Amino acid sequence: MNTKKVLHIDSNHPLMITQLAELGYENVENYTASKEEIAENIHEYEGIIIRSRFSIDQSFLEKATNLKFIGRVGAGLENIDCAYAETKGIALIAAPEGNRTAVGEHALGMLLSLMNKLNLVDQEVRQGIWIREGNRGHEIEGKTVGIIGYGNMGNAFAKRLQGFDCEVIFHDIREGLENAYAKQVSLAELQERADILSLHTPQTPETMYLINKELIQGFKKPFWFINTARGKSVNTTDLVEALKSGKVRGAALDVLEYEKSSFENMFSDNTLPEPMQYLIQAKNVLLSPHIGGWTIESKEKLAQTIIDKIKLLY
Repeated sequence: MNTKKVLHIDSNHPLMITQLAELGYENVENYTASKEEIAENIHEYEGIIIRSRFSIDQSFLEKATNLKFIGRVGAGLENIDCAYAETKGIALIAAPEGNRTAVGEHALGMLLSLMNKLNLVDQEVRQGIWIREGNRGHEIEGKTVGIIGYGNMGNAFAKRLQGFDCEVIFHDIREGLENAYAKQVSLAELQERADILSLHTPQTPETMYLINKELIQGFKKPFWFINTARGKSVNTTDLVEALKSGKVRGAALDVLEYEKSSFENMFSDNTLPEPMQYLIQAKNVLLSPHIGGWTIESKEKLAQTIIDKIKLLY
């Protein structure tokens, strides 16, 4: 009897190992070998569990002759050649349901911190600087919050805005997504009305540099900007220009254009691009290291979501 084998390329919650074993799989953990080394034996495996250590492209998939599924423990599948995998009948499994709560809460936390200058005043007080009048913040109440992208993450953020007495609107390329948390509008209407913009789109060819000079200038009012989606959806040079001009009042960025594909680090050298140098110094910019969906709870939820979807395959 042939043993079904699953290769774990990134470490995850232990429940994944335990529950896959209960489903009859032999778990093989290889968190250090290179992509080239793994490709030599990938034909032995029926499943792959990965986060973002490397991309799974056509040449890699051509060697995976027995592969039945790829479980990507995260919200998106941008590090996988999905089109080619589907031609081979490989099931692609992501888990946006697993970290939507974490992302929604993180986006809200960044917005509150940004509008009330909490990151700035914390550092000032630690240095013995006590400025009150110069650090007046802004309230969410009475503002219009615009969301671009209304999937799991956009929904989660809108849900957490309930109770702030603000209006929540969204734009999405899909129709019929309106619910109790937000009203669906055209992009033009969102640009006309929004005081706050939060981005919740996946990384696709259509969303690359979605936030650029043209789109920013299309907003009627200066606005606060939050990005917990993907860094490459924002043209950082254009964002910096808008921050300097005041068109963007402040930016909270959990993700950055300059991240590497693994999402585990941002730079492979010691050279900071000029726009990044500005962001680091700007007092109206809040940065975090791609941890929007990175909570203790979401680690377990992500793993369980992948397992539950694997169960549905058989």
